[in-house]
Amino acid sequence: MQFDERKQKILAAIIETYIRTGEPVGSKTLSGLLDFSVSPATIRNEMAALFDMGLLEQPHTSSGRIPSHLGYRVYIDRLMSEKPLTPADMAAIDSLFNVSDPDPDRLLEDAADSLADYTGCATIAATTTPKNVTVRRIDIVPADPFTLVLLVIASNGVVKSKVCRLGYRTNAGITDFFRKFSNDRFVGRTLSDISSQYLSSVAVALGEYSQVFNPLLVAIYELCREVYEGQYYLGGQEMLLTYNEFSDSALDIMKLINRREDMNQLLGADAGGIRVFIGKENSRSELAGSSLVVARFRIGSNDCGAIGVIGPVRMDYSTLLPHLQYFAEKLGRLLSATYEHETGEEDHEGKTEG
Repeated sequence: MQFDERKQKILAAIIETYIRTGEPVGSKTLSGLLDFSVSPATIRNEMAALFDMGLLEQPHTSSGRIPSHLGYRVYIDRLMSEKPLTPADMAAIDSLFNVSDPDPDRLLEDAADSLADYTGCATIAATTTPKNVTVRRIDIVPADPFTLVLLVIASNGVVKSKVCRLGYRTNAGITDFFRKFSNDRFVGRTLSDISSQYLSSVAVALGEYSQVFNPLLVAIYELCREVYEGQYYLGGQEMLLTYNEFSDSALDIMKLINRREDMNQLLGADAGGIRVFIGKENSRSELAGSSLVVARFRIGSNDCGAIGVIGPVRMDYSTLLPHLQYFAEKLGRLLSATYEHETGEEDHEGKTEG
Protein backbone atom coordinates (compact mmCIF):
# COMPACT_ATOMS: atom_id res chain seq x y z
CA MET A 1 0.00 0.00 0.00
CA GLN A 2 1.42 3.38 -1.01
CA PHE A 3 2.18 5.89 1.74
CA ASP A 4 1.43 8.88 -0.45
CA GLU A 5 1.44 12.58 0.40
CA ARG A 6 -2.23 12.63 1.39
CA LYS A 7 -1.79 9.81 3.85
CA GLN A 8 1.30 11.54 5.24
CA LYS A 9 -0.59 14.76 5.87
CA ILE A 10 -3.50 12.94 7.47
CA LEU A 11 -1.16 10.97 9.76
CA ALA A 12 0.70 14.14 10.77
CA ALA A 13 -2.57 15.95 11.50
CA ILE A 14 -3.85 13.07 13.63
CA ILE A 15 -0.62 12.87 15.64
CA GLU A 16 -0.35 16.62 16.22
CA THR A 17 -4.01 16.79 17.27
CA TYR A 18 -3.67 13.82 19.61
CA ILE A 19 -0.53 15.30 21.18
CA ARG A 20 -2.43 18.50 21.84
CA THR A 21 -5.74 17.06 23.08
CA GLY A 22 -5.08 13.51 24.25
CA GLU A 23 -8.38 12.48 22.63
CA PRO A 24 -8.90 10.05 19.72
CA VAL A 25 -9.24 11.90 16.43
CA GLY A 26 -12.26 11.31 14.18
CA SER A 27 -12.78 12.11 10.52
CA LYS A 28 -15.07 15.06 11.29
CA THR A 29 -12.45 16.75 13.44
CA LEU A 30 -9.75 15.96 10.93
CA SER A 31 -11.62 17.48 7.97
CA GLY A 32 -11.35 20.93 9.57
CA LEU A 33 -7.60 20.61 10.13
CA LEU A 34 -6.32 19.62 6.70
CA ASP A 35 -4.95 22.18 4.26
CA PHE A 36 -6.68 20.48 1.32
CA SER A 37 -10.30 19.70 0.50
CA VAL A 38 -11.42 16.10 0.72
CA SER A 39 -14.68 14.37 1.60
CA PRO A 40 -15.24 12.77 5.03
CA ALA A 41 -15.65 9.42 3.31
CA THR A 42 -12.21 9.75 1.70
CA ILE A 43 -10.70 10.70 5.06
CA ARG A 44 -12.25 7.62 6.65
CA ASN A 45 -10.86 5.45 3.87
CA GLU A 46 -7.39 6.92 4.32
CA MET A 47 -7.59 6.46 8.08
CA ALA A 48 -8.56 2.85 7.53
CA ALA A 49 -5.56 2.42 5.25
CA LEU A 50 -3.25 3.96 7.86
CA PHE A 51 -4.76 1.58 10.41
CA ASP A 52 -4.03 -1.39 8.13
CA MET A 53 -0.44 -0.13 7.76
CA GLY A 54 -0.03 -0.22 11.54
CA LEU A 55 0.35 3.54 11.86
CA LEU A 56 -2.94 4.12 13.71
CA GLU A 57 -4.84 2.34 16.45
CA GLN A 58 -8.49 2.45 17.46
CA PRO A 59 -9.43 2.48 21.15
CA HIS A 60 -12.33 0.16 21.91
CA THR A 61 -14.47 2.96 23.30
CA SER A 62 -14.11 5.42 20.43
CA SER A 63 -14.70 5.67 16.71
CA GLY A 64 -11.66 7.95 16.45
CA ARG A 65 -8.05 6.91 15.93
CA ILE A 66 -4.83 7.42 17.88
CA PRO A 67 -1.25 7.03 16.64
CA SER A 68 0.54 3.74 17.13
CA HIS A 69 4.14 3.69 18.28
CA LEU A 70 5.13 2.95 14.68
CA GLY A 71 3.07 5.96 13.58
CA TYR A 72 5.04 8.20 15.96
CA ARG A 73 8.30 6.81 14.59
CA VAL A 74 7.31 7.57 11.00
CA TYR A 75 6.15 11.02 12.08
CA ILE A 76 9.42 11.88 13.87
CA ASP A 77 11.68 10.47 11.17
CA ARG A 78 9.83 11.67 8.06
CA LEU A 79 7.01 14.12 8.70
CA MET A 80 7.75 16.29 11.71
CA SER A 81 9.04 19.84 11.39
CA GLU A 82 10.93 20.92 14.49
CA LYS A 83 9.87 24.28 15.88
CA PRO A 84 12.92 26.55 15.95
CA LEU A 85 13.78 28.11 19.28
CA THR A 86 12.92 31.76 19.59
CA PRO A 87 15.22 34.23 21.36
CA ALA A 88 12.76 34.07 24.28
CA ASP A 89 13.06 30.26 24.38
CA MET A 90 16.85 30.45 24.47
CA ALA A 91 16.76 33.16 27.13
CA ALA A 92 14.45 30.99 29.27
CA ILE A 93 16.87 28.04 29.08
CA ASP A 94 19.87 30.30 29.66
CA SER A 95 18.22 31.61 32.81
CA LEU A 96 18.16 28.08 34.23
CA PHE A 97 21.97 28.21 34.24
CA ASN A 98 22.28 31.76 35.51
CA VAL A 99 24.77 30.96 38.25
CA SER A 100 28.16 32.44 39.00
CA ASP A 101 31.15 30.21 39.87
CA PRO A 102 29.08 26.99 39.55
CA ASP A 103 30.01 23.79 41.41
CA PRO A 104 30.25 20.97 38.84
CA ASP A 105 28.57 18.51 41.22
CA ARG A 106 25.66 20.82 41.93
CA LEU A 107 25.42 21.96 38.31
CA LEU A 108 24.39 18.57 36.94
CA GLU A 109 21.97 17.93 39.81
CA ASP A 110 20.38 21.35 39.36
CA ALA A 111 20.18 20.73 35.60
CA ALA A 112 18.12 17.56 36.17
CA ASP A 113 15.73 19.44 38.47
CA SER A 114 15.47 22.46 36.17
CA LEU A 115 14.77 20.34 33.09
CA ALA A 116 12.07 18.41 34.98
CA ASP A 117 10.34 21.67 35.92
CA TYR A 118 10.73 22.95 32.37
CA THR A 119 9.35 19.84 30.61
CA GLY A 120 7.01 18.39 33.22
CA CYS A 121 8.74 15.02 32.79
CA ALA A 122 11.13 12.83 34.73
CA THR A 123 14.74 13.57 33.84
CA ILE A 124 18.17 11.96 34.09
CA ALA A 125 21.48 13.83 33.93
CA ALA A 126 24.62 11.70 33.76
CA THR A 127 28.31 11.84 32.96
CA THR A 128 30.88 9.14 32.40
CA THR A 129 34.63 9.46 32.81
CA PRO A 130 36.94 8.67 29.87
CA LYS A 131 39.36 5.83 30.55
CA ASN A 132 42.40 8.05 29.95
CA VAL A 133 41.64 10.37 32.88
CA THR A 134 44.37 10.21 35.50
CA VAL A 135 44.93 11.32 39.08
CA ARG A 136 46.47 14.74 38.81
CA ARG A 137 47.13 15.48 42.45
CA ILE A 138 46.24 14.40 45.98
CA ASP A 139 46.13 16.95 48.73
CA ILE A 140 45.58 16.73 52.48
CA VAL A 141 44.18 19.56 54.58
CA PRO A 142 44.24 19.24 58.39
CA ALA A 143 40.90 20.16 59.98
CA ASP A 144 41.91 19.39 63.57
CA PRO A 145 44.53 17.11 65.18
CA PHE A 146 42.32 14.03 64.58
CA THR A 147 40.68 15.00 61.28
CA LEU A 148 42.08 15.34 57.76
CA VAL A 149 40.33 16.37 54.57
CA LEU A 150 41.50 14.40 51.53
CA LEU A 151 41.20 15.85 48.03
CA VAL A 152 41.63 13.96 44.76
CA ILE A 153 42.06 16.16 41.68
CA ALA A 154 41.65 14.39 38.34
CA SER A 155 43.16 15.41 35.01
CA ASN A 156 39.71 16.32 33.63
CA GLY A 157 39.27 18.96 36.35
CA VAL A 158 36.96 16.98 38.63
CA VAL A 159 37.72 17.48 42.33
CA LYS A 160 36.39 15.17 45.05
CA SER A 161 36.95 15.43 48.79
CA LYS A 162 36.34 13.31 51.88
CA VAL A 163 36.61 14.03 55.60
CA CYS A 164 38.64 11.37 57.43
CA ARG A 165 38.33 11.06 61.20
CA LEU A 166 41.37 9.21 62.59
CA GLY A 167 41.96 7.40 65.84
CA TYR A 168 45.26 9.11 66.47
CA ARG A 169 46.67 12.63 66.64
CA THR A 170 48.25 13.91 63.43
CA ASN A 171 50.92 16.53 62.88
CA ALA A 172 52.66 18.26 60.00
CA GLY A 173 55.22 15.47 59.69
CA ILE A 174 52.54 12.80 59.30
CA THR A 175 50.51 14.75 56.74
CA ASP A 176 53.61 15.73 54.73
CA PHE A 177 54.80 12.12 54.65
CA PHE A 178 51.47 10.72 53.48
CA ARG A 179 50.92 13.55 50.98
CA LYS A 180 54.24 12.75 49.29
CA PHE A 181 53.72 8.98 49.51
CA SER A 182 50.23 9.07 48.02
CA ASN A 183 51.20 11.44 45.21
CA ASP A 184 54.17 9.21 44.33
CA ARG A 185 51.88 6.15 44.14
CA PHE A 186 48.73 7.57 42.53
CA VAL A 187 49.54 10.65 40.42
CA GLY A 188 49.64 9.86 36.70
CA ARG A 189 47.71 6.60 37.04
CA THR A 190 44.44 6.29 35.19
CA LEU A 191 41.40 6.03 37.41
CA SER A 192 40.47 2.75 35.75
CA ASP A 193 43.81 1.27 36.91
CA ILE A 194 43.22 2.07 40.57
CA SER A 195 41.69 -1.23 41.64
CA SER A 196 41.44 -2.94 45.00
CA GLN A 197 44.43 -5.04 43.97
CA TYR A 198 46.50 -1.95 43.30
CA LEU A 199 45.41 -0.51 46.65
CA SER A 200 46.68 -3.65 48.37
CA SER A 201 50.08 -3.29 46.71
CA VAL A 202 50.28 0.33 47.87
CA ALA A 203 49.43 -0.76 51.42
CA VAL A 204 52.23 -3.34 51.31
CA ALA A 205 54.68 -0.58 50.35
CA LEU A 206 53.84 1.18 53.63
CA GLY A 207 55.10 -1.77 55.59
CA GLU A 208 54.53 -1.45 59.32
CA TYR A 209 52.65 1.83 58.79
CA SER A 210 49.96 0.27 56.62
CA GLN A 211 47.47 -0.08 59.48
CA VAL A 212 48.01 3.53 60.50
CA PHE A 213 47.37 4.93 57.03
CA ASN A 214 44.85 2.36 55.82
CA PRO A 215 41.81 4.65 56.41
CA LEU A 216 43.42 7.31 54.23
CA LEU A 217 44.27 4.82 51.48
CA VAL A 218 40.71 3.53 51.47
CA ALA A 219 39.43 7.11 51.25
CA ILE A 220 41.65 7.81 48.22
CA TYR A 221 40.41 4.63 46.55
CA GLU A 222 36.77 5.56 47.17
CA LEU A 223 37.29 9.08 45.80
CA CYS A 224 39.00 7.73 42.67
CA ARG A 225 36.11 5.32 42.08
CA GLU A 226 33.63 8.12 42.62
CA VAL A 227 35.32 10.25 39.98
CA TYR A 228 35.61 7.32 37.57
CA GLU A 229 31.95 6.35 37.91
CA GLY A 230 30.89 9.85 36.90
CA GLN A 231 27.74 11.60 38.04
CA TYR A 232 24.10 10.54 37.96
CA TYR A 233 21.17 12.64 39.05
CA LEU A 234 17.39 12.37 38.71
CA GLY A 235 14.77 15.06 38.61
CA GLY A 236 10.99 15.15 38.57
CA GLN A 237 10.28 11.52 39.39
CA GLU A 238 7.03 12.65 40.96
CA MET A 239 5.94 14.01 37.55
CA LEU A 240 5.30 10.44 36.44
CA LEU A 241 2.42 10.21 38.89
CA THR A 242 0.60 13.09 37.18
CA TYR A 243 0.02 11.26 33.87
CA ASN A 244 -2.93 8.92 33.41
CA GLU A 245 -0.79 6.91 31.00
CA PHE A 246 1.45 5.90 33.91
CA SER A 247 -1.23 4.95 36.43
CA ASP A 248 -0.05 1.33 36.37
CA SER A 249 3.63 1.77 35.54
CA ALA A 250 4.90 4.89 37.39
CA LEU A 251 6.41 2.96 40.31
CA ASP A 252 8.13 0.47 37.98
CA ILE A 253 9.63 3.35 35.97
CA MET A 254 10.83 5.01 39.19
CA LYS A 255 12.54 1.81 40.28
CA LEU A 256 14.22 1.51 36.88
CA ILE A 257 15.59 5.04 36.71
CA ASN A 258 17.04 4.65 40.19
CA ARG A 259 19.16 1.75 38.91
CA ARG A 260 22.09 3.69 37.54
CA GLU A 261 23.80 0.84 35.68
CA ASP A 262 20.63 -0.10 33.79
CA MET A 263 19.93 3.50 32.83
CA ASN A 264 23.50 4.15 31.66
CA GLN A 265 23.01 1.34 29.16
CA LEU A 266 19.84 3.00 27.89
CA LEU A 267 21.47 6.42 27.68
CA GLY A 268 24.12 4.86 25.44
CA ALA A 269 27.39 6.32 24.26
CA ASP A 270 26.67 7.49 20.73
CA ALA A 271 28.53 10.68 19.91
CA GLY A 272 26.41 13.79 19.80
CA GLY A 273 22.91 14.14 18.48
CA ILE A 274 19.54 13.41 19.98
CA ARG A 275 17.64 10.11 19.99
CA VAL A 276 14.03 9.19 20.67
CA PHE A 277 12.99 5.74 21.90
CA ILE A 278 9.23 5.33 21.54
CA GLY A 279 7.31 2.86 23.65
CA LYS A 280 8.23 -0.70 22.78
CA GLU A 281 11.39 0.49 21.03
CA ASN A 282 12.84 0.74 24.55
CA SER A 283 14.73 -2.38 25.56
CA ARG A 284 13.21 -2.25 29.05
CA SER A 285 9.63 -3.42 29.51
CA GLU A 286 9.09 -0.75 32.19
CA LEU A 287 9.27 1.88 29.45
CA ALA A 288 6.96 0.12 26.97
CA GLY A 289 4.29 2.77 27.48
CA SER A 290 6.54 5.83 27.52
CA SER A 291 9.14 7.65 25.46
CA LEU A 292 12.77 8.23 26.36
CA VAL A 293 14.46 11.18 24.66
CA VAL A 294 18.24 11.38 25.07
CA ALA A 295 20.60 14.19 24.13
CA ARG A 296 24.33 13.66 24.56
CA PHE A 297 26.79 16.48 25.13
CA ARG A 298 30.52 17.01 25.22
CA ILE A 299 32.61 18.07 28.18
CA GLY A 300 35.77 19.46 26.67
CA SER A 301 36.85 17.12 23.89
CA ASN A 302 35.05 14.10 25.30
CA ASP A 303 31.53 12.86 24.53
CA CYS A 304 30.80 11.84 28.11
CA GLY A 305 27.51 13.45 29.10
CA ALA A 306 23.85 12.64 28.54
CA ILE A 307 20.57 14.15 29.59
CA GLY A 308 17.33 12.24 29.18
CA VAL A 309 13.62 12.93 29.46
CA ILE A 310 11.03 10.25 30.23
CA GLY A 311 7.40 11.09 29.55
CA PRO A 312 4.28 9.80 27.84
CA VAL A 313 4.50 8.73 24.22
CA ARG A 314 2.15 11.63 23.54
CA MET A 315 4.90 14.28 23.85
CA ASP A 316 5.28 17.38 21.72
CA TYR A 317 8.44 16.16 20.00
CA SER A 318 8.61 19.06 17.55
CA THR A 319 9.06 21.43 20.50
CA LEU A 320 10.90 19.15 22.92
CA LEU A 321 13.72 18.03 20.63
CA PRO A 322 15.20 21.44 19.79
CA HIS A 323 14.74 22.59 23.40
CA LEU A 324 16.51 19.52 24.77
CA GLN A 325 19.32 19.82 22.23
CA TYR A 326 19.95 23.45 23.18
CA PHE A 327 19.73 22.58 26.89
CA ALA A 328 22.31 19.79 26.50
CA GLU A 329 24.71 21.95 24.52
CA LYS A 330 24.43 24.74 27.09
CA LEU A 331 25.07 22.30 29.94
CA GLY A 332 28.09 20.81 28.15
CA ARG A 333 29.64 24.22 27.52
CA LEU A 334 29.15 25.29 31.13
CA LEU A 335 30.59 22.05 32.54
CA SER A 336 33.54 22.32 30.13
CA ALA A 337 34.27 25.88 31.23
CA THR A 338 33.97 24.91 34.90
CA TYR A 339 36.34 21.95 34.62
CA GLU A 340 38.82 23.97 32.55
CA HIS A 341 38.77 26.62 35.25
CA GLU A 342 39.49 23.98 37.89
CA THR A 343 42.33 22.51 35.84
CA GLY A 344 43.79 25.91 35.14
CA GLU A 345 43.85 26.75 38.82
CA GLU A 346 45.54 23.48 39.62
CA ASP A 347 48.14 24.03 36.90
CA HIS A 348 48.93 27.38 38.41
CA GLU A 349 49.17 25.92 41.91
CA GLY A 350 51.36 23.07 40.70
CA LYS A 351 53.81 25.51 39.14
CA THR A 352 53.86 27.60 42.28
CA GLU A 353 54.68 24.57 44.41
CA GLY A 354 57.44 23.52 42.07
